Order: sequence, then structure tokens, then C-alpha cells
Amino acid sequence: MKTCECVRHKKRTEAEKKDLLVRLKKAEGQIRGIEKMIEDDLYCPDILIQVSAVTSALNSFNKQLLAAHIKGCVAEDIKAGKEESVDELVHVLQKLMR
Repeated sequence: MKTCECVRHKKRTEAEKKDLLVRLKKAEGQIRGIEKMIEDDLYCPDILIQVSAVTSALNSFNKQLLAAHIKGCVAEDIKAGKEESVDELVHVLQKLMR
């Protein structure tokens, strides 16, 4: 099996990791709750409201991660003359805004 050299890494502080993981765990818990609601044959609008809450939680996660990426990785790359980082950011934003 060949190792892909295209995988990049970003060193995060323990506080950053903890906050991001807490947000994901919250969304994960909400999704498990939705699964239970379906198993229990609960009313569709109640499930839809919970799905909206999960979507909101993931959007908040994305906003935090995107802000950290722009302030950290993108800013550092621009200072180092790596303008392709801006193109990558535009591409990511286009995907996020579908």
C-alpha cells in the first residue's frame, strides 16, 4: 500500500483540540438522540427540529475551524509567499457554500 504524501497536518493546542472535540461530541450525541427518536416513532416535526439543531452545531464547528484556519494556516502561508493558500481557501469556501 502506497502512502499518500498529500495528507497534511496542523498542530493544534490542547485547548483548540478540546473545544473542537466537545463540539463534535455534542453533535454526535444529538444524532444518537435523533436515531432514538426514529426508533421510538416520534413525530416528524420534532425530529426535524433536532436535525436543525445538529446542523447548527456542525455549522458552529465549521465557523470555528475555518476562523482558526484563516488566522493560522492561511495568514502564515501568505506571509511566507505561498499565495496558493488563498486559492485553496476559495475552493474550500465554494464547497462549504453549496
